[in-house]
Amino acid sequence: MIPVTLAQVVADCNATTAGETPPDVAREQISSLTADTRTVSGGEVFAAIKGARVDGAELAGAALSAGARAVASDPSAALASGADPARVIVVDDVEKAIGALARANLQRARAEGNPDLKVVAVTGSVGKTTVKDLLASLAESRGPVIAPPGSFNNELGLPITVLRTDAGTATLVLEMGADRIGNIDYLTSIAPPDASAVLIVARAHLGEFGGIDNVARAKSELVTGTREGGAVVLNADDPRVAAMAELARGPVLTFSARGEGDVAARNVDVGADGRASFTLVTPEGEAAVKLKLVGEHHVANALAAAALAHSLGIATAQIASTLSAVGAASPHRMDVFEAGGATVIDDSYNANPDSMRAGLAAMERLGRGRRKVAVLGEMLELGEASLLEHEAIGKAAAQAGVASLLAVGEEARPLASAAEAEGVDATWVAGPEGALRALDAALAAGDVVLVKGSNGSGVWKVADSLREEKK
Repeated sequence: MIPVTLAQVVADCNATTAGETPPDVAREQISSLTADTRTVSGGEVFAAIKGARVDGAELAGAALSAGARAVASDPSAALASGADPARVIVVDDVEKAIGALARANLQRARAEGNPDLKVVAVTGSVGKTTVKDLLASLAESRGPVIAPPGSFNNELGLPITVLRTDAGTATLVLEMGADRIGNIDYLTSIAPPDASAVLIVARAHLGEFGGIDNVARAKSELVTGTREGGAVVLNADDPRVAAMAELARGPVLTFSARGEGDVAARNVDVGADGRASFTLVTPEGEAAVKLKLVGEHHVANALAAAALAHSLGIATAQIASTLSAVGAASPHRMDVFEAGGATVIDDSYNANPDSMRAGLAAMERLGRGRRKVAVLGEMLELGEASLLEHEAIGKAAAQAGVASLLAVGEEARPLASAAEAEGVDATWVAGPEGALRALDAALAAGDVVLVKGSNGSGVWKVADSLREEKK
């Protein structure tokens, strides 16, 4: 964050304070924002967010005692906690106030900070965190990079990331998620990107969106939210994404794993280890790439990151070298490790029908000639499509050669039934604890295990337990 006075923070949030602020207090410098009292070290504004279990306003007094300069909060609880009224910034909505502060911080960074600052954003139903991580590594050649940890891609996580931008930042890499129309419009109002990429429109959050056409409409908000003249990177292999070109207000660069885009992969080969090698083709030239990421679907992710890097002026040879050196940076995303003599593919961060199929395809290749075990959690937020989509994944698991399957969570019952009907030894369990007990009995040395499901299914706990066993 570019340091500003407490008075400027109040103005940025279009707020007031709970009491009259003396001039010396108003001039105090705010250097960062935190929503966790445990991270207060001095000079922060403490965002008193009301959570499911704790109201941050009740911790306002403690935050100020620890060195925070101010608190953004509903005043009554904050004052009851012993907070100084002169330091309590009164806002109607703390999350919206964080967004306003982030918007102002980025505007200052663009006006006063690094003249080379570029904001780059990624969205898509599948792969956006991987592309974000790859791009963050690629952008290091430009200078200091700010990128979110994991998937800080919503109305709270994104502005918190934007607030980390300071005067030296050369590249701000952002991931923008959506579970309804208007989400990305709001996020781009905080941080309009200089370059953006839409990866794929898949069947995620169908229950919230009401259909895949609305998913496409939501993702297209990143195209319309990109700054005028900014480059837009689109997936030529997805017709819904390719059609967004007409919305762009700047140059369009396409990528294609089929070899048909401005940035493309040719001579794709996937080794026995599940890792792909290919010839990267850009408008500048060609270079060889061998990915460390497991799964052929990462070819498209690498191309999207390469196209964005190319739009930033990074040389093709540098792009290829970096892509060949970078592994999984965020947890629970195609992380392959050994545990108890078995090979575990941990892709348990989240799931939708398309990413489930990609995970099964990676397991099929990596597990060739070996017994395959799948721990598949329910795919949430599919609405009326849930039954048919889970049944389809059960059949896909059988086609991928899965010998033993554990379906986790209520909505995954049809997945187990469909797999069993196809001859798979399938079991349904209510939660991750049951999956771990069943897995203890089913798993043998030499097996290949895929762990995947929506975050809410909790199957990531299975992966974490297996990882602990590895230690």
